[in-house]
Amino acid sequence: MAENGDRSGTAGGEGGGGPSFPTSLGTSTESTISLLGRDLADDLMGQVGFGELVLWMVTQKRPSPGRVRLFEACLVALADHGFTPTAIAARLTYLSAPDSLQGALAAGLLGGGSRFLGVTEDTGRFLADVLAQREDEPATEAEWDALAEEVVTRERTAKRIIPGLGHPVHKQGDPRTPALLRIAEEEGLTGPHLRLFEAIGRTHERVLGRRLVLNGAGVCGAALADLDLPPDLLRGFALLARAGGLLGQLAEERRRPMAMDTYLLVDRNATYTAPEDGDDDALRD
Repeated sequence: MAENGDRSGTAGGEGGGGPSFPTSLGTSTESTISLLGRDLADDLMGQVGFGELVLWMVTQKRPSPGRVRLFEACLVALADHGFTPTAIAARLTYLSAPDSLQGALAAGLLGGGSRFLGVTEDTGRFLADVLAQREDEPATEAEWDALAEEVVTRERTAKRIIPGLGHPVHKQGDPRTPALLRIAEEEGLTGPHLRLFEAIGRTHERVLGRRLVLNGAGVCGAALADLDLPPDLLRGFALLARAGGLLGQLAEERRRPMAMDTYLLVDRNATYTAPEDGDDDALRD
């Protein structure tokens, strides 16, 4: 058995020189803090925006202004959408535990799943999987449309929904969608994921027999994928955006509370209903 001082088995240890934990992100000494190989105080603070920093940290490459603009547009699009379940969960948790701001934020973030926020990741992953099955990309709009129609037909046959298609509120059009598409076009960042998603928007009605909108969260997934961000991380960016929105919700809860009214509305209107599978006398047998 190794002595307490022998750490040769820990990460990266070489030749008795002690353990090594490589990172390309942040390090610090007694007098300095470095991030991305730059001095945090002198080179980054006041000179690099938060969105740019996040994109830089994830990709390990300093992004161009155009990429930052599209990335931050996605964050803004996902930050808040009113009294969604995530916002209500955060507010109710804050009502229950006002001493735990982190708990209220976490409660809201934990609700980011397949129906809310997770659509960003699901759409990006779906589009990436379709493109990965092809050796080359379509060259014309007609070829994109043919691919999209093929994909929609396949998903309908399998009785699967296409993520990012449709919205419970914005039935006639998600106002975020044209804005995001315009920004991507202006910055020359309309890549294969966005082109395929746009083609799905143009062609799905022929297959499904009804028109659905391309929702903003789905467009964000396509745009983020076109920024070469890994599909497995896309939900993280949606949660990053929503963390800011939830903080705004909690700040408003402090100024103009509604969580107590929400709780009382449900509690005062709760009515007892006998279980469907059993009766009130079951426990007496």
